[in-house]
This record gives sequence, structure tokens and C-alpha cells, in this order.
Amino acid sequence: MRDFLIAGNWKMNGSSAANAELVAGIVAGVPGGSGFSLLVCPPFPYLAAVVEQAKASPVKVGAQNVSEHQKGAFTGEVAPGMLSDIGCDYVIVGHSERRSIYGETSEQVAAKFQAAQAAGITPILCVGETLEEREAGTTESVIDEQLGAVMDAAGVKAFAAAVIAYEPVWAIGTGMTATPEQAQDVHKHIRAQLAAQDETIAARVQILYGGSMKGENAAGLLAQPDIDGGLIGGASLKADDFLAIAQAAAGIQ
Repeated sequence: MRDFLIAGNWKMNGSSAANAELVAGIVAGVPGGSGFSLLVCPPFPYLAAVVEQAKASPVKVGAQNVSEHQKGAFTGEVAPGMLSDIGCDYVIVGHSERRSIYGETSEQVAAKFQAAQAAGITPILCVGETLEEREAGTTESVIDEQLGAVMDAAGVKAFAAAVIAYEPVWAIGTGMTATPEQAQDVHKHIRAQLAAQDETIAARVQILYGGSMKGENAAGLLAQPDIDGGLIGGASLKADDFLAIAQAAAGIQ
């Protein structure tokens, strides 16, 4: 059985004081047991402080984005090696907000995925469809393109050291949530795409659900056979809300 990963994406939220309080609350409330991991992804300016605060705890730290370049004249960018240097374990690549607001292409996301791995950081590859794409019946083809770009560039074996997050864009920040069955259908499809090239890696890769998971719906989603955790947005900004999801994961394991 795959372990659960409960990952909090704080997006562009927080302050030094608020983050310290949030991390302290999470660290103090980590559920007992095994079979799950907790991860928080604060904005860039706060990464080093959160790494320091969380280092004696089981809570891991990741970044929300990274450059595909290792160094050079790329003003405003952050290199993978810099994230590794301060102790980041994970980095989110290809989040729907990066794709839609900043125009990141699947090819650029694939380059970031590879750059992160080259620096020893585990990428969390985000894939997912918009409401229009779901209503048009193109969910699977959209995800196949996003996933396929990375598989073509890095090879399926790269997913032995990666995580995938399915984020139905229509369910992010809207209050809408895919039913556990809808989410499972897509997670099953993603795993099948990997299995077509390597069944062992497909069976081991964690696939997170990233569409407004919260304490009230976490148990139903996490009970699905191909859902291995969550990429949590709003519910990761309050320790009690985040820990409720962690508790649901601990209860299933």
C-alpha cells in the first residue's frame, strides 16, 4: 500500500509571524501512526525560516515553483540548487495557476520537472482540466498531453522519484469538489498511462488530489484506491483544518 502525502500549498499567503504560528500548530498536532507524510509549501521568502522551524519534526518543506535553469541571468527566478541548498524536499511544478496566469507550457513544466530532479528535489507534477474541458469531454486528452510532455522529456522511470497531483481546475477555490468517484476515475487513468510503460513505477507513484480537499471530504476521497493524498490550498492555512485532513489519512492507514 502506498503511503499518503498531505501537502499544503500556501500560495501567496502568510507572514513571518503567521507562518511561525501555523507551523508550530501543525508540528504540535501531527497525528500518531505511520503511513502518511506531511508537507508544507510556503512562498519563497519564508522557505528558510520554515525549514528551520520544521527540521526537528516529521513535517517536510517544499517550494511552489522553480526555474528550469540552474543558474545565470534570469532575474527574479529561483534555481533548483538554491532550493536544495536551504533544505527543500519537494517543489510543485505545473500548477494550474502557473499554466493559466503565467502561460507556462507543458514543455516548460517538463524542463522544470527535470531540473528539480537534477538538484535532488522531488517534483510534484500538477495536471488537470478546466470546466470547459470537462464539459467538452476532453479531460483525459488534456491530462494525457500534460503528463505525456513530461514522460517524453524525462522518461517514465523519472516518476520513481516524483509525485503527481490531479487538480480539476474547476474545483480549485470555487467551493466545487469532484466526487470521490469522479476523482478516482481520473487518478485511475493517470496510473494507467504510466502502467502502459512501466507497471512497477505506476503501482508505486503517489497521485494526490488537488481540488478543494478539506476535513469534511478527505476520508471519502482518500478511501479511493488510486488517491494517495492531497495537494491542499485553503485548508492548509489553518493548522486545525490541515490536521483534520492528516487525521483522515492516519485513520485510513
